[in-house]
Amino acid sequence: MNTLRLFSSAVTTIPVGTSWYLADLGEARGQQELFMRQAPQRLKTLREHALIESAVSSNRIEGVTVAPGRVRELVLGQPLLRDRDEEEVRGYRDALNLIHENAAGLPVSESTIQTLHRLARGEIWDAGKYKEKDGDIIERYPDGSERVRFRTVTAVETPVRMAELAADWRRCLDERWVHPLIALAAFNLDFLCIHPFRDGNGRVSRPLLLLQCYHLGYEAGRYISLERLIEQNEARYYETPEQSSQDWHEGRHDPWPYINYVLFILKTAYKEFAERVGDIKAPRGAKTERIIAAMGRFTGEFTVGQLEQACPGISRDMIRRVLREQQAAGVIECQGRGPAARWRKKG
Repeated sequence: MNTLRLFSSAVTTIPVGTSWYLADLGEARGQQELFMRQAPQRLKTLREHALIESAVSSNRIEGVTVAPGRVRELVLGQPLLRDRDEEEVRGYRDALNLIHENAAGLPVSESTIQTLHRLARGEIWDAGKYKEKDGDIIERYPDGSERVRFRTVTAVETPVRMAELAADWRRCLDERWVHPLIALAAFNLDFLCIHPFRDGNGRVSRPLLLLQCYHLGYEAGRYISLERLIEQNEARYYETPEQSSQDWHEGRHDPWPYINYVLFILKTAYKEFAERVGDIKAPRGAKTERIIAAMGRFTGEFTVGQLEQACPGISRDMIRRVLREQQAAGVIECQGRGPAARWRKKG
């Protein structure tokens, strides 16, 4: 049974932690319009950075990487593509642009989902088509062993289950089965459990999340990359769907670990949005601000390479300059020399 169906047939007791997330997100949405009226140039820069980070992070989660020096041109320009990885990053950008520019006219439907898959997967042979063969979610270990993490819906059942999921989403909102943000996270969980495509399900689930946020009036994802936040919390991204998918087919699963994870990502996005836009009294350069924010997210030592990965589209020379400035200001210190040197926050 789909998670959304669970909310249609019973009185739902919402965990306390979930209620806190909902309250915080409601307050954040109330401040959203105020922030969006401020500093239009900064908002433009945030939109560009979010687009770059989202295209890079969502693909990197799936093992697709491109040279750092190519990222900005790939996402914001139209260079000739060098390989399949660059094609997938460009395709994901196209999927995001479709949502950013046409969200109001894009229903959460099978057609929209298949279009997002076709764009995000590029020119691969089955882009935009449901899977033709059954395929479970397999976890492989370094020693070569593997295990089935989840048995997905069969290929034969997939079209019916996807049609039901889209219909349940509309009914859930119309009939108010549950808070819309809970419904959004439940839909995302059901989509991942159905696993409708041979490959690229994760890459479609993330723009779908963005689209549904827009429909519900939560627009932080336009300025703060949800995909980057998911990548930064990647362990929970894999852990919570496994927890919440146990006994999903029988309708006896616990959806709250994954629902709370999605709400946590949205709350983190709004917190970062407020920090970036809410304090406009002493703005730094946009790139410098991104680098300093990325440094703040490291809990221990980090290298220039790791910082470069956390700031796609920013040159290594720019990153080194900011590191030197922060070192001179006594904020960070360097351990060692050369490319392998490690940096850490002082104190």
